[in-house]
Amino acid sequence: MVKYREKYILEGLDEIPPDMMADLDLAYDICMHLHVTSKCEMCGKCCHQPNITIMDDETERIAKRLNIGTDEFIRNFLYRKDERWLFKKSGRCRFLGKDNRCTIWKERPQICHDFPYLVSKFMSRVYLSIVNDIDIDLSYMEDDWPCTTIIKSSIDDLILKAREERGKRITRSL
Repeated sequence: MVKYREKYILEGLDEIPPDMMADLDLAYDICMHLHVTSKCEMCGKCCHQPNITIMDDETERIAKRLNIGTDEFIRNFLYRKDERWLFKKSGRCRFLGKDNRCTIWKERPQICHDFPYLVSKFMSRVYLSIVNDIDIDLSYMEDDWPCTTIIKSSIDDLILKAREERGKRITRSL
């Protein structure tokens, strides 16, 4: 197993070959572009996701924001699954306010900051679409989300440009 950008786990690999790294960079650049150009509309829909992951190093920071100890935060808000922390919840995140605003916004977990543009599910689909020259599968996205509209309106052009860049790189290396 290897990690791309210390974030995306690539199982079955001991290292990332240079061509694959370049292709991953193309996919990441698309995801990052969408992330930085698309302001969160505070719809609160992502706060209803079933698996909100908390990194080990985030527990203390969030506990401090809540004015409780780290052990109390873990005991009251988290559970462990597959060597990762997940929020205990049913339905909506416990930190989603009635106004659909996050009550721990400045201290929210990285996954919340990254969603939906920089999460592994989307990133992997962008990558596969680029390298396999196939349509991106966005069937898992809900059409009533503002971010889905943003993605669906621009993703094809972004992937096409990435494929062109990839083609030029491959041609240069021949």
